[in-house]
Amino acid sequence: MTHGPHGEYGAALHVAHRHAMAWLDSVDQRPIRPDLDVDGVHARLPQELPEDGIDPVAVIEELAEASTPGLMAMGSPRFYGFVIGGTYPAALAADWLVTAWDQNTGSRQPTPATAAVEEVAAAWLLELLGLPARSGVGFVTGATMANFGCLVSARDAVLRGAGADPVEGIQRAPSVRFLAGDAVHTSMVLAGRLAGLGAPQTVGADDQGRIDVRGLERALGDGEGPAIVALQAGDVHSGAFDDFAAAVEIAHQAGAWVHVDGAFGLWAAASPRLRQLVGGLADADSWATDAHKTLNVPYDCGVAIVRDEAAMNAALGAHAAYLPSVQSVSDPYDRTPELSRRARGVTVWAALRSLGRQGVVRLIDGLTDAATALADGLRAIPGLEVLNDVVFTQVCLAAGDDASTAALGEWLRAEGTVWASSSTWRGRTVVRFAVSNRGTDGEAVRRTIDAVARGAAALGVGGQSARPRDEQVR
Repeated sequence: MTHGPHGEYGAALHVAHRHAMAWLDSVDQRPIRPDLDVDGVHARLPQELPEDGIDPVAVIEELAEASTPGLMAMGSPRFYGFVIGGTYPAALAADWLVTAWDQNTGSRQPTPATAAVEEVAAAWLLELLGLPARSGVGFVTGATMANFGCLVSARDAVLRGAGADPVEGIQRAPSVRFLAGDAVHTSMVLAGRLAGLGAPQTVGADDQGRIDVRGLERALGDGEGPAIVALQAGDVHSGAFDDFAAAVEIAHQAGAWVHVDGAFGLWAAASPRLRQLVGGLADADSWATDAHKTLNVPYDCGVAIVRDEAAMNAALGAHAAYLPSVQSVSDPYDRTPELSRRARGVTVWAALRSLGRQGVVRLIDGLTDAATALADGLRAIPGLEVLNDVVFTQVCLAAGDDASTAALGEWLRAEGTVWASSSTWRGRTVVRFAVSNRGTDGEAVRRTIDAVARGAAALGVGGQSARPRDEQVR
């Protein structure tokens, strides 16, 4: 094999770079939906494992050409599904370096560079979000694992508070009450199950999904023993925020640990304009967020934050004779459920370094402004209504009946200008627009409204009929 000026990696990386740039250059204008489904891509791939390998350049060419028709343009500024952000250039480039460096960032001793970068990124995050500066921060795969790490830390802390030893397992410990609002996200439910807490006892919620504070108070008063309360910063449908000040006070009076699932909404704390949405949030005991959502770094990058770093270390820390450690200093694997992982926090450092504090504020405010403009434009389309109070980045759209709403969602996803998720909220079918991409500007909003208007007209929603192309909104 000819290695060339960059050794054995150069030729394959050059081809990968060419395909990566071709993809990035196409994202803004290509149809968002994939052209092929799983079976279609599967048919393009070699089916038999070869006896002998082939050249890496050929492998990458084959992979890219087979896969590209099945890729979703998730980085498009008109992709509104699943609360997925785009990617800042510095974060993407840093992620390439992380892959090339290939540092297993579990311990500070063998990987000082990436561990140091992550520690700076963690400090910047705490400062931006107004959270206690000495909190423990772990970089995990996503919001589910961030919630899980926080709930395990909470579980062990409240069990120790009840006189039990978590090392002996939950089977021999007192039962832990796990409470949440009716609109609790599925990732929190799953994290609770994985942590051995089971599904949460729900205590009610208002019409926007905010926890019923009085219901929480009653539920805490009706039982006894250790308790964990899960609150929410950013409902997945409405974008609404719980009343943290009231709920945290009530929970703490009852001796409960308070965790905040802020997968995308925790970032509101970085904006002076939006900070009133999160009043009292910093008084909680743990927080989870997802940097590949609102901060726009590449997959994957969840963040688990625990006020009491010692409690986090006690619950998640790994100890073995072969593992290096420095006394009195936490290692990365003391703050995550993983021993082995990539240095995913480096992309957070790169994004924050390239943006600065004011850049983050502009990002958060810009996403909120885009959601507000989108909602205003959608309300103006006959036969459609926005069902939620648009306070952050979520917009739930509905037609006059569920069948028409479902058809509109299918039409949009098939047409390709826009991709938005269909869901059910408050007993109605909705098309949910999650504004998470840094590139969702006025032009993206205009094109989105135009696509929805064309879809509504094509389907006859609200008595509309399809208009000639030159009469459609430009």
